[in-house]
Amino acid sequence: MMNTVRTVGMSLLVITLSACASDPLNQQRKPVPPPMYDVAPQVIYRIDDHRYISLENYDRCRGQNFYIDTQAGIRTEIMTGNLSQYRGKLVIDDPTGMNIVIPEAPGGVCGDKGCNAYLGYSTDGGRTFKYKKYMQAESPAKDSQNYSILVGQDGVYVAEKRSQTNGATYVTKYPLVPGIDLDKPYPPGVQGEGFPTSKKPLPLLRTPSGQDHITCDAAIRPSNLPLPK
Repeated sequence: MMNTVRTVGMSLLVITLSACASDPLNQQRKPVPPPMYDVAPQVIYRIDDHRYISLENYDRCRGQNFYIDTQAGIRTEIMTGNLSQYRGKLVIDDPTGMNIVIPEAPGGVCGDKGCNAYLGYSTDGGRTFKYKKYMQAESPAKDSQNYSILVGQDGVYVAEKRSQTNGATYVTKYPLVPGIDLDKPYPPGVQGEGFPTSKKPLPLLRTPSGQDHITCDAAIRPSNLPLPK
């Protein structure tokens, strides 16, 4: 009797595995590798002579984005997409080189609930990145022009212009210390802050390269685009 139960059980297991293997929906859930386009990498944001963001394997500025530090031998893939849709200001000026922050701003219109936009932030020189929501909007790409993101040794300042008439701007400062998770309680003694620029000015920071916006040449197109079906 026991052998019969085992035989039936094994048969059902084989049938189940076979069904899963032939299930079209199951096959669709498998991650699809990105297409391989014949385009040269673009440097869309340069911090200095050896640190930059590289856009690779792309079409119309949408592709794979990498943070690269040639001096330290770092090459870390960050958010996939078109980072140049973020139209605000970006300054990275941490003299230690440990704090790196890269924003995104999804294009298109997201509806009443809006879309979330995230900061990719690193406290280990770009070796690893975590992500923090900084905006929720119906049109994040358009609204991102009201933001300035400034990265210093003591943290990242996210400044939002809330009035086009008087320029009223509110700043949220997130602390950046090794290993911090901005979505969890901060370590003892570590604090963030918020303030209007009318009460306290933003720090004077400057990217070593002088670049303060993410840029991309959308005219560069791959020649091996797939044929339309």
